[in-house]
Amino acid sequence: MTSRADSAAPTRVALVSGASRGIGRAIAIRLAADGHRVGVTYSRDEDGALEVVEHIEEAGGAGLAVRADASDVAAVDAAFTAVEDAFGEKVTLLVNNAGMNADGLLLRMTDEQWSSVVHTNLDGCFYAIRRAVPGMMRARFGRIVNVTSVVGMLGSAGQANYAAAKAGVIGLTRTVAREFASRSITANVVAPGPITTAMTDALGEERRTDLAGQVPLGRFGTADEVAATVAFLCSDLAGYITGAIIPVDGGLGMGH
Repeated sequence: MTSRADSAAPTRVALVSGASRGIGRAIAIRLAADGHRVGVTYSRDEDGALEVVEHIEEAGGAGLAVRADASDVAAVDAAFTAVEDAFGEKVTLLVNNAGMNADGLLLRMTDEQWSSVVHTNLDGCFYAIRRAVPGMMRARFGRIVNVTSVVGMLGSAGQANYAAAKAGVIGLTRTVAREFASRSITANVVAPGPITTAMTDALGEERRTDLAGQVPLGRFGTADEVAATVAFLCSDLAGYITGAIIPVDGGLGMGH
């Protein structure tokens, strides 16, 4: 892999939310391998976030772990400030990956299940973008990548809150893409399908087999495959892509 550090492209400051494990971890490590300095935010898994930073630093990169509840606007602001103070530049690569789910059939879903998921997955994305854009405007450069889910396009029984929030992120992303295109700020969505993570590992073998069978490619994806797509969208070569939904789902959501 040719890293950004080995090329003529500049290195930048990135912030990846929900980066202590799974897809977020892979994205943070990949961006660091491309030469960027990476803020690794987490809500609860401090050990996981510190391990990601250790991995980055052992590979010669620069990382910083910062606790930040994505649904807490003050915590989001503080995380940006900590990362920007540590690396001496504004965040110009933002990857909104933090999220949660609280599944339940609609007629049994509580107000708390609904509001907590929408607040974290949609409001949290808004808070981070609003905080990042002024610095990107001054730099006249920015890359915003919002990690959603194929569920946001297809729907999923028992996930009305999650699907609604992820669909909302698509509308938010496309509005941001239109509002800030003149400042060379792009905003895109990466929509993973079934991906091998600790969460999917916890599913029974029968359920995993059933899910894989729904995917045209017949398998789960990997976090590294998602990270590679995000890294490209953060690159200079992706400067003419904005407002796009890039599926990393083995064909599961094709046509949507």
